Amino acid sequence: MNLRKSLITVIALTALAGCDRKEAARPAAPAQQEARATAGTIVAVGDSLTAGYGLDEHDAYPAQLERLLREAGHPWRVVNAGISGETSSGALSRVNWVLTLKPDIVILVTGANDGLRGIDPKVTEKNIDEMVRTLKERNVTVVLGGMKMVANLGRDYTRAFAAVYPAVAKRHDLILIPFFLEGVARRPDLNQADGIHPTAEGYRIVSDTVLPYAIKAIEQTPPSDG
Repeated sequence: MNLRKSLITVIALTALAGCDRKEAARPAAPAQQEARATAGTIVAVGDSLTAGYGLDEHDAYPAQLERLLREAGHPWRVVNAGISGETSSGALSRVNWVLTLKPDIVILVTGANDGLRGIDPKVTEKNIDEMVRTLKERNVTVVLGGMKMVANLGRDYTRAFAAVYPAVAKRHDLILIPFFLEGVARRPDLNQADGIHPTAEGYRIVSDTVLPYAIKAIEQTPPSDG
């Protein structure tokens, strides 16, 4: 309980980095998605918080976000390209693979495991910056999900880490989600037993948080042929 109370908003605990990498990038229900008309493709890129560690893929935020978008009249496909345990360096190393999914929009939520490993926030920022640059060169609209780090890493580190996301967003004129886990972090009732990964209900709140930013991105992105 004391450990949970020391969390400020998430995420850089051992369980996050120790998640099985078998929870890898996997398009959510591709056969069903392709059977429905789509106006474009959103690819959700990130670590276990995107992959939906410990849950059925239909309960992870990408699948829930797709349902919310369709209910709101935006028939866009959302592909789950999350890999558990991944750092920002890992995300950067597979940016070309992400592009093979032909995204119109990428929702990028990465860096939590960098903090857990004590990686210099400047390195995290450089990795995210390079990934964003590559995506934008291919005319992909990027939504950047902000993250925060645990307080026990020290005030200077947590401040430097939190500053990475608005800095990159400002530099590239991105749509920024201030904090991806807003309303879910530090809520035992909305997280699994590890106190870190959201439950299905927790991801419903995450999806509600992401929804207006995804719609804003859709409004800025010319629709594909689906």
